[in-house]
Amino acid sequence: MNPIVIKVQPEPDYMLDLWFANGERRRFDMKPYLDYEVFRELKDRKVFDSVSTFLGSVAWSNDSDLSYDTLYLEGVPVA
Repeated sequence: MNPIVIKVQPEPDYMLDLWFANGERRRFDMKPYLDYEVFRELKDRKVFDSVSTFLGSVAWSNDSDLSYDTLYLEGVPVA
């Protein structure tokens, strides 16, 4: 089981900085997801910047969300 997200910070260029319960920090690129219908509204920076943690994952004000598994497995470690 992968660790849950305890903090998220939206960054320019549709990146998410993520802090996980195991102490790791990873960066996740949302750009490849923005053409999927469920994430299309996130192209609006106001909506994208509304990201917050929710039950160990992340969610936006438009009810889009991503699982902590996806964020952890596809996120790039940050030193």
